[in-house]
Amino acid sequence: MRESQPSPDQLSHLDNQGRVRMVDVGDRPVSDREATATGFVRVSDRARTAIAGGTLSKGDVLEICRVAGIMAAKRTPELIPLCHPISISHVAVEADLDPAGPVVRLRATVRCRDATGVEMEALTAVAVAGLTVIDMIKSVDPWAEIGGIMMESKSGGRSGALRRPERSSSADG
Repeated sequence: MRESQPSPDQLSHLDNQGRVRMVDVGDRPVSDREATATGFVRVSDRARTAIAGGTLSKGDVLEICRVAGIMAAKRTPELIPLCHPISISHVAVEADLDPAGPVVRLRATVRCRDATGVEMEALTAVAVAGLTVIDMIKSVDPWAEIGGIMMESKSGGRSGALRRPERSSSADG
């Protein structure tokens, strides 16, 4: 017996009595889905120089954070309690030094063919890639900070294709 779906103004992970539940996606059609998330890590000039020069003892920061992001996307349902396990078909994580300043820019795109979306996987990939940057540079920059983790776009499913509106100004370093 299927639970009734919440009204549009209710949180989807709560039933009609306010109890936590995992959303039932059993009746949803399987479709191609894609989500892209971004974020950044603000680092010191010293850390930026070390990342660019490859002089950190832990290795290539940008390459390792890309791998960490990919691994994290695949493990998202183990980290987020009510997130459905899905069959991910593609994960790409980009990590680049911003030429304008001491910032590592992060972007993750995740694709699947499933009954639910991949937004949480894309966000998790960016978050863990950022945490990995911080772990790798903490000996030269203990005050690096992660910021601006957000969805940029998603497609597939009931909502179709959505893209974050352009922002007129940015506080993301």
